[in-house]
Amino acid sequence: MSNYFDNSYDWWKNIDKYILILILGLFFLGLFFSLVSTSLIASDKLNTNSYYFFIKHLIFISLGIIILLFFSFLNQETLIKISIILFFFAFISLVLVVFIGIEVKGSKRWLDIPLVPRFQPIEILKPFFIIIVSAVLSLNNKKLYFKYFFSAAILIPVLLILISQPDFGQTLLITTIWLALIFVSGINIFLFFSFIITAGLIVSYLVIFVPKFEYIRLRLLNFLDSSSGNNYQAERASDAIINGGFFGKGIGEGTLNSRIPEAHTDYIVSIISEEFGAIIVIGIMLIYLVLSFKVIQKIKVVKDHNIKLILIGSISIILVQSFIHVGVNVQLLPTTGMTLPFLSYGGSSIVSTALISGIILNLTKRKIF
Repeated sequence: MSNYFDNSYDWWKNIDKYILILILGLFFLGLFFSLVSTSLIASDKLNTNSYYFFIKHLIFISLGIIILLFFSFLNQETLIKISIILFFFAFISLVLVVFIGIEVKGSKRWLDIPLVPRFQPIEILKPFFIIIVSAVLSLNNKKLYFKYFFSAAILIPVLLILISQPDFGQTLLITTIWLALIFVSGINIFLFFSFIITAGLIVSYLVIFVPKFEYIRLRLLNFLDSSSGNNYQAERASDAIINGGFFGKGIGEGTLNSRIPEAHTDYIVSIISEEFGAIIVIGIMLIYLVLSFKVIQKIKVVKDHNIKLILIGSISIILVQSFIHVGVNVQLLPTTGMTLPFLSYGGSSIVSTALISGIILNLTKRKIF
């Protein structure tokens, strides 16, 4: 018992409390917005307890905080070892989606297993993907380019599975994070742009010539042609932001939830803006930027190259995912189905964000114990 209290004291003494408060603040903001954005859905559409979605979200947030604390308590060596093991478990789960996954709206991205219905393996894989790729890129091999092709060998199977689901949003996100990691690892600039050009050519070929990916081509064409009439969800989300104005229409006065499905996941920013105003959304985005700034401050003083890469990958995935989500909501980007870290409803997304947050808190402590 004494050892437990000593470890807890050491954890509290060394944890970056500023980063911890920002992370917990974002989680609790998500819980609040879940309450005001989903109660109408539960009562009107499901004819059930108006707090049905909120209670589920509360359970997910509670689980997420437990996961966050667990990963932040681990010492650095144990964290890396556990993460590599969990990467392979998450990858196996991702492979199983191909064979026994459930299909929703034309996409097969979820596993339906006991106690964990609608579990999305890619969300769990993302934090551990960052750690394993960072470990590979930190290898001191005489053949300098070996580690880049080794990391690509880890990336490609994940992308092939995501493409087959299909899940263009997560494919884009994972590829972007991998490119960010190899860029900051010190890769030759010509090799880096060779990777980008190769990836661009492959994606272009798939989208233009392979029938399975026609939906991506149509989505891009519809996005570029605002008069097509096929951007209903994005247009309604954009309208909600405009109607909310600077200060919002008031709690419960928004109509977006009743106009498009899954608004509390894919369009949570539009819901917040409609009811609370653009000023609140701007405030939330500032919190993300402050969190990123505090993590980058820590990165500057870290000497271990592997830890630097993990922290860069972790904060990058939060920023890129947030940018994509907001971009879709304001019609700067085509619809991807990307959730907003910390705030969007969804168990897999919350657990993924909690894992990333736990890793960040662990590696930004004043000392590793």
